[in-house]
Amino acid sequence: MWRAGRAPSWRPAARPAARPAARLCSSKTPPTPRPQAEKQRRRREREEAILSRPRRAADGEAVKWRERQPVVYAAQTPAGAKKDTSGLLPASYCPDYVESSWYQWWEKEGFFGPEQQERLPHRVDQTFALCIPPPNVTGSLHLGHALTVAVEDALVRWRRMQGYRVLWVPGCDHAGIATQTVVERRLLRDGGKRRRDFTRKQFLREVWKWKNETGEEIYHQLRRLGASLDWSRACFTMDPAFSRAVTEAFVRLSDSGLLYRSEALVNWSCALESAISDIEVDSQELCGTTMLSVPGYEAQVEFGTMLTFAYPLEGHEGEVAVSTTRPETMLGDVAIAVHPDDPRYQAVQGKQCRHPFTHRLLPIITDPMVDMQLGTGAVKVTPAHDHTDFLLSQKHALPRLTVIGGDGTMTPPCGQWLEGVKRFDARQLVVEALVEKRLFRGKESHAMTLPVCSRSGDIIEPLLKKQWFVSCEEMAQKAIQVVEDGQLEIIPHYYTKTWNNWLSNISDWCISRQLWWGHQIPAYQVEFPHSTDKQEEQWVWGRSEDEARQRAAVKYGVKPEDITLTQDPDVLDTWFSSGIFPFAMLGWPEQTTDLQRFYPVSILETGSDLIFFWVARMVMLGTELTGQLPFRQVLLHSMVRDGHGRKMSKSLGNVIDPLDVIHGVSLERLQEKVKEGNLPPREQLVAMEAQSRDFPRGIPQCGTDALRLALCSHKMQGEDISLSIAQVLSCRHFCNKMWQTLRFTLGVLGDNTAPVTTLEETGAASSLDRWLCSRLRSTVVQCERALEAYELHAATAALHAFWVHSLCDVYVEHVKAVLLHQGGSEVEHVRARQVSCSILFHCVSTSLALLAPFMPFITEELWQRLQPLGPGPGPGAQTTLCLQPYPRSSQLAHWWFPEEERDFQLVQEVMRVARSLRAQCGLTKEKPAMWAVCSPSQARVLLHFGPAVWSLSRVSSLHIYCPDGAEQAGLHPTPPPPGSLIGVVDHTCQLHLHIQTSALQQELKSIDEQLEGLLQNTDSQ
Repeated sequence: MWRAGRAPSWRPAARPAARPAARLCSSKTPPTPRPQAEKQRRRREREEAILSRPRRAADGEAVKWRERQPVVYAAQTPAGAKKDTSGLLPASYCPDYVESSWYQWWEKEGFFGPEQQERLPHRVDQTFALCIPPPNVTGSLHLGHALTVAVEDALVRWRRMQGYRVLWVPGCDHAGIATQTVVERRLLRDGGKRRRDFTRKQFLREVWKWKNETGEEIYHQLRRLGASLDWSRACFTMDPAFSRAVTEAFVRLSDSGLLYRSEALVNWSCALESAISDIEVDSQELCGTTMLSVPGYEAQVEFGTMLTFAYPLEGHEGEVAVSTTRPETMLGDVAIAVHPDDPRYQAVQGKQCRHPFTHRLLPIITDPMVDMQLGTGAVKVTPAHDHTDFLLSQKHALPRLTVIGGDGTMTPPCGQWLEGVKRFDARQLVVEALVEKRLFRGKESHAMTLPVCSRSGDIIEPLLKKQWFVSCEEMAQKAIQVVEDGQLEIIPHYYTKTWNNWLSNISDWCISRQLWWGHQIPAYQVEFPHSTDKQEEQWVWGRSEDEARQRAAVKYGVKPEDITLTQDPDVLDTWFSSGIFPFAMLGWPEQTTDLQRFYPVSILETGSDLIFFWVARMVMLGTELTGQLPFRQVLLHSMVRDGHGRKMSKSLGNVIDPLDVIHGVSLERLQEKVKEGNLPPREQLVAMEAQSRDFPRGIPQCGTDALRLALCSHKMQGEDISLSIAQVLSCRHFCNKMWQTLRFTLGVLGDNTAPVTTLEETGAASSLDRWLCSRLRSTVVQCERALEAYELHAATAALHAFWVHSLCDVYVEHVKAVLLHQGGSEVEHVRARQVSCSILFHCVSTSLALLAPFMPFITEELWQRLQPLGPGPGPGAQTTLCLQPYPRSSQLAHWWFPEEERDFQLVQEVMRVARSLRAQCGLTKEKPAMWAVCSPSQARVLLHFGPAVWSLSRVSSLHIYCPDGAEQAGLHPTPPPPGSLIGVVDHTCQLHLHIQTSALQQELKSIDEQLEGLLQNTDSQ
């Protein structure tokens, strides 16, 4: 019901209306105007912030980058052949170079199929199966899709490396309304023809032609994102096998009494001439009077106004004034409702009003659904065009008059003066006629929510239509029960309350769509020859027309040849076929090998916004049709928002194509895409201004691995994700850090004369070796726990921290000192070098395997280059990292040194403070001596890690002094010299840096000279 705010009142004639409207109460309370107004206010504030804030030089500063000369993989590699990694590693990371050729090889070798598991020595007798939420065949992927792919592929690759039998099925939805709209526009543009100029068969041939030309674009994007899908099982919802499954589902549900045909109000798009689902209805908030463009109208149409007019009382003085935002529907008014206990209307209860145009008598009825505390306590009742009024008509046996047809024109019951007139043109004619009859009482601006068809931009019209419905109440209760019993787990768990609330108040599901593209409903209207009986429609259903004919013969006791069948021309709602996807993709209703092996699937991962429209329906249909839940767990990720906190939406023009992040794109091209989107002028202005602020230089090339890592680094099971390009660029810098680490490692291992020992044989020689080995084991433990809990952000954070802060910042720097042979005998040096090389190899190799599910391209590239320098292929070794065993903490039990991990935290703090002191004194190259004044326990730690502390703190020596006079070997007997610069590590540990006065004076003189030079340059400018 769109009308609200002001409402009907009963009063003597000629008295002006002044009160706000009453509303009906119902079991499903509509959202109150306050939250809607608040939502609209926040949206306006965000838009104003984008438009009004002065543009500063700092805008877009977070995305700092410079163009690099691209590195091209130039080796002649046939499509599907393994990439040649024998050449030198380029000097810096380049996504184009890294991501070339690998996917084609993975796909050709069949690494993504479950059959590959049989050849794995580390295989386990467990299955992991899931389906990708099938994207629309008409669309292109956005960052929300990219998040789904990144999360699902990480889980799939992880389980595959663990030795599971993994099946991840790709699919594409036929998208009935969207596809038909796209093809209709194409036919009109290219040949000036409309759908009705073709027969249904001819039009469907055009749709299939379009699909075959463009339908692979989605699959190309999925491959570009590195999705390890089993393409041999790709499933399109209009494929013959899938279509048979849809027919089977309809027939079985009908036989069970869960499908029925009835007349009810539906969301109707007059532009499409079809009912549409709730998810295809956008709510447009209007603050007041607003002019909008509507399909089929040359001039803009006014919305956001409340009009008041009067109904005269029949046989009595006075009138009842009613207010509405849709005056054209008053031709369908059949009653006026008041609350039975409202004292204001006791005198008119049971009386009637006379309709000024149709002269129909409108009874004044009483019903407790009317809220007499709101407005004047009286409402007009239009059952055929308002959902709440329809419920009221069922209670009071009121007639339902349809005054707007499916094409959006007024129907014959309106009278000749309006018949055939378009609904919004009729609006003005009705107002003029009311003014002429002196029944018009006023018009004012009114905030309202306008339902808009997301496919056509048309204003939704509630219309009364005979449709097919799924009876949902019984199935919904089962869906609630399986969650309460723990058979189905919803993650995060707080969505369980949302699940229960929605399913407890579910309505029956209208599945009829008045389209040509889609699964034609397998129901047939039955007619008998020479029958003159105009009784109710007779319907049967069947898997084929022959089966339906046999069913009709049995049902009505006639010969099959005496029956005429006409198939329902409507098609099924796209969500109906999507609802059976988890089992139809595996060959249901046939008992295929895939169905027996992989159903139910292990998990469903999708966006939280699809919990009702897709997830709940899959649970209901899967349980009913297969007798089993379609999956055991539901993992819901958060919504992706832009940098201004706005939901990414085509209607806002802020959608980012993941391929633009992967390859890079200019600001000009981004803004061209906004202009191509056919947005209203204000939304286009806001979108382009936001782009100019966020991407003043466009979006840099970040690569697939960086995008995937950035997406997986956000906490999925919490607040919405506000992804910035700066975060993705930071992940690209991490890719370069990995690249440079490998260049160093390959150089070290290439110069090593002793062979690298196996992981089992590799032991830690020094205290720092033990610390790094233990840190790696702890990181593996963190990844195991995080992945089992589907907390991907925790796994990526642990891996990033290990690679950057443990491996690079500490161990690589330490290895450089070991290679320089600083101190010790030659024998000790050779032994230390061999151990360091082996530890470095296994830490890098293991880290690459840990990162592989998140960053498949760069990890494969670097792993392939690293393996020839390792100990050789061991048991279970694979030709690709995709199938390499995922690291397990049990393999690293001999590398666990918890004391070293705990104690090294002090060393890291000492390193930090020492470097800070050096920086304060401008000692960039010099390695001064330092003193550590600390407790005896801290002294033992620093002595234990002695050489590492010196090299990592970049000091020539560290004199350790204990003020309490503890006697311990290696301690310095005297305190640090007076006048030293002091840095505080903690409350019991301080570092002292003593700088000779002359050296300090020289440093100060150098700083003064630099400052003087800068001042002179400034003056000259």
